[in-house]
Amino acid sequence: MPNGVEEQGSMVKKTVIVVQARMSSSRLPGKVMLPILDKTLLYRMIERLRMIRNEAQIIIVTSQESADDMIEQEASAMNVDCFRGSLNNLLDRHYQAAKQAGASIVLKIPSDCPLIDPAIIDEVLDVYFADPGKYDYISNLHPATFPDGNDVEIMTMDCLEKTWREAKRPLEMEHTTPYIWENQDKFRIANVIWNTGKDYSMSHRFTIDYEEDYQFIKRVFEELYPANPAFTCSDILNLLNEKPDIYNINAQYAGVNWYRNHLDELKTISSGQTKLTLG
Repeated sequence: MPNGVEEQGSMVKKTVIVVQARMSSSRLPGKVMLPILDKTLLYRMIERLRMIRNEAQIIIVTSQESADDMIEQEASAMNVDCFRGSLNNLLDRHYQAAKQAGASIVLKIPSDCPLIDPAIIDEVLDVYFADPGKYDYISNLHPATFPDGNDVEIMTMDCLEKTWREAKRPLEMEHTTPYIWENQDKFRIANVIWNTGKDYSMSHRFTIDYEEDYQFIKRVFEELYPANPAFTCSDILNLLNEKPDIYNINAQYAGVNWYRNHLDELKTISSGQTKLTLG
């Protein structure tokens, strides 16, 4: 049986990748629909997710706001399932989408990671499938070591449902998984670190939240995609070593993430895991 599909008794267990996307990003509105080599950023993101070795269904989860109609239309054009739910309660949106899809294993991957390396996704999945049933939640984020923008979070459907039932704080609703890694006594948790022994989580930024991020991502695709659409994280790092001007496009935002606004609420996150000021 292929990885990504477990069999328990007569019941096949299904893996679903949920990709949250919306047009109303506060810092860079409409970022998922920005053009990258004549396709949208969301298209390029899904294209990379389809390169993973493990078997999984991809679902784009967006809101019911009319502005997000175009995301549903893009999903349809890509032949990808789309679920529409709450604008601000991402936890409910993820849970309802996964439940509707009949998921047993849920991967949360944000749409602001268009440079994500498919092999890194497979690496985290392989840890789960090496001993299925051992963990409720596995990520490569606690602590993070990979370049920012290679975010992989895997949870069982039971774990997601427990979180959906018990989480109460606004940040837990908005970011889906904090309740899990903030309550390690309630879940069996594992973390995958970068096998290079390096930590580029605060120094290299492959995600999109600002105009400079878009220009960086666009340039990386223009440099690497024509010769190899399946370019890797290592390919990006080699490119940045060869052309440091590309690295510098968005270097001022390296280490900036949503943690900085919630350090007083997160007991498992320290100030060293986020950049407190911009620039």
